[in-house]
Amino acid sequence: MIRSDLATDVVIDVLALGKVVPSGDGTLTILHEISFAVTSGEAVAIVGASGSGKSTLLGLMAGLDLPSSGAVILGGRDLAALDEDARAALRGRLLGFVFQSFQLLPALTALENTMLPLELAGRADARTTAAAMLARVGLGERQAHYPKHLSGGEQQRVALARAFATRPRLLLADEPTGNLDAATGAQIIDLMFAMNAEAGTTLILVTHDEALAQRCGRTLRLAAGRLES
Repeated sequence: MIRSDLATDVVIDVLALGKVVPSGDGTLTILHEISFAVTSGEAVAIVGASGSGKSTLLGLMAGLDLPSSGAVILGGRDLAALDEDARAALRGRLLGFVFQSFQLLPALTALENTMLPLELAGRADARTTAAAMLARVGLGERQAHYPKHLSGGEQQRVALARAFATRPRLLLADEPTGNLDAATGAQIIDLMFAMNAEAGTTLILVTHDEALAQRCGRTLRLAAGRLES
């Protein structure tokens, strides 16, 4: 189902994607026939006003939700054709996530949070790899700390360590600086782009920040659920 005119190094292909949800006595169309492809090594920003459909689109690209129409082809697989377990397995192999709200498990230490995707993947080196990633983000001395004892910037550093720990092919970042002050956010973004370059990861970044979007090689603009040309 991948378009034949695209290079074979397409990481994710979005084909006429639509999302409609119930709303009152009718329906609400959140996304209207969105189509684009992202190739290996690209850094792509998705920008738009609040309510334009950015986070919905990201969730569909990750297979966390299913489209009403169209398709998302991730790593050559149509996500809608897979069951929930298969989609989760594909995410575990190919994707890393960075969220605005950090999404750390409060009962786990920084090290344990970073180890989690590695353990789910059955990696025997989960602890040593996670420790090395925490050191890479400047938290080598904070491994035993729980999220409540870490600042917002430190929590997002743990999230970056966790996202890159499995060496994902594609990193999805949803407003990664949204809960941080400007100075801390700038440090996190610098770190994220540096780690992305080191790992050769493909990056899709959802943001409302135009300056941040300009750091990506390409910008896609959503307005009222439509992709602007």
